[in-house]
Amino acid sequence: MDNAITQISAVRSKLGATQNRLEHTINNLQTTSENLTASESRIRDADMALEMTEFTKNNILNQSAQAMLAQANQLPQGILQLLQR
Repeated sequence: MDNAITQISAVRSKLGATQNRLEHTINNLQTTSENLTASESRIRDADMALEMTEFTKNNILNQSAQAMLAQANQLPQGILQLLQR
C-alpha cells in the first residue's frame, strides 16, 4: 500500500511540474502574440504615414502643374491682347 501511495505521489508531482511548464509556456505564447500584434500595428501605421506623405507630395505636384499650365495658357492670350491694341 505504501508503495502505491509513493508511486501516486511521484506521478502527481510529475503531472504538477508538467502543468506548471505548460502554464508558463501558454503565458509566454500569449505575450509573444501580443508583441507580434503590436509590432504589426506599428508597421502598418508606419506604412500608412509613408503613403499619406507620398499622396500629399503628389497632390502638391499635381496642383503646381495645373497652376503652371493655367499660367502658360494665359500667356498667349495676353500677347494677343497686346497685339490687338
